[in-house]
Amino acid sequence: MGIAVSRDGTELTYDVAGTGPALVYITGATCFRRFRPIVADVKVFAGEFAVYSYDRRGRGDSGDTAPYSVTREVEDVEAVIDAAGGRAILYGHSSGAALALEAAARMPEKVERVVIYDASYVADDAERVSYAELAATVRARLSAGQNSRALTVFLRGIGMPGAFVALLPMVPGWKSMKALAPTLMYDIAITADPLPVARFASIAVPVRVVVGEKSPPELHRVATALAEAIPGATHHVLPGQNHMVSAKAILPVLARP
Repeated sequence: MGIAVSRDGTELTYDVAGTGPALVYITGATCFRRFRPIVADVKVFAGEFAVYSYDRRGRGDSGDTAPYSVTREVEDVEAVIDAAGGRAILYGHSSGAALALEAAARMPEKVERVVIYDASYVADDAERVSYAELAATVRARLSAGQNSRALTVFLRGIGMPGAFVALLPMVPGWKSMKALAPTLMYDIAITADPLPVARFASIAVPVRVVVGEKSPPELHRVATALAEAIPGATHHVLPGQNHMVSAKAILPVLARP
């Protein structure tokens, strides 16, 4: 376990597993480094990489500093890259994919290459409106201290099947997920607007845009747009995969030089 310090003084806790090229794993909503699915992913990735798995700000053992901004989260990524030796491969999932792309755009000298999975930007202006409505509902639930309700509303709102959401309170880790519910507003801030095509057109490091075959159609549209916008980006559709991608399925894309 280590501590990386971001530019605003926020302490970020990270673990390192495996040997090989440095890989910084940037997780999505309500995930943290000790969450069972993340631990399982790291175990697989550690067969090829030195995996730096960290708690994003406001989660797990990491600190937080108000006010929140996407720029501060990108600076967090930079701090972890620096802890990994100053240059790393980035793997971002869902909202973490957006952070990985922002890092690549802002600090190409520190990013070897990027692999993103199911980047969760809104697909168009119509979805931006509905997402803003969802954000308002989530914010109201959080303000009322209803973390559990805020989390289930968010998950249903982004398309997770209702039957699956209904079972979540019975799975290990639900208590921790509820505790992280306030950070949903961070993920919403990262992905509330359509992807910044003009800015990402300046990305000068290799990018692999990956989406699950069974992921929502909106995420396929975003993936296509990203692959078209980023110079030299490659586009991969993983057969049989949904938003909760198998580490073994994504590993060959990650490991490819």
